[in-house]
Amino acid sequence: MLLVPCLLDCGGGLAFWPVAALLALWPSFGGHWVEVWFLNWLRPRLSIARGLQVGARIGVWFIGGTGLATGMGLTAMALTGFRTAHLSAWWLGGVAFIGIELVIHLVLQSRGRPSLYNGRG
Repeated sequence: MLLVPCLLDCGGGLAFWPVAALLALWPSFGGHWVEVWFLNWLRPRLSIARGLQVGARIGVWFIGGTGLATGMGLTAMALTGFRTAHLSAWWLGGVAFIGIELVIHLVLQSRGRPSLYNGRG
């Protein structure tokens, strides 16, 4: 969600940092649990076909990202009164989360770790 104007213009100074940290936990900590849910619950129930696994994972990332962005926006509204993006942009959280996850998995791939790209993660 578009929180940059609020982070720069809320006038809270250091008092706003706890709220900013809480908002940052939505995609980081929440994203971790989206991935754990996929790996431990959904993936074992799917066919081993690589295309299906990748498609399901990206779908879970999209749905999880929209949910995390919605939670992040509602938290921001509740704690700061700041209005986030329009309801017509609900899908942006899902697309952004997919982008974040693809970059994270690219880093894992570059380090030789299991990732989406090598089919081991």
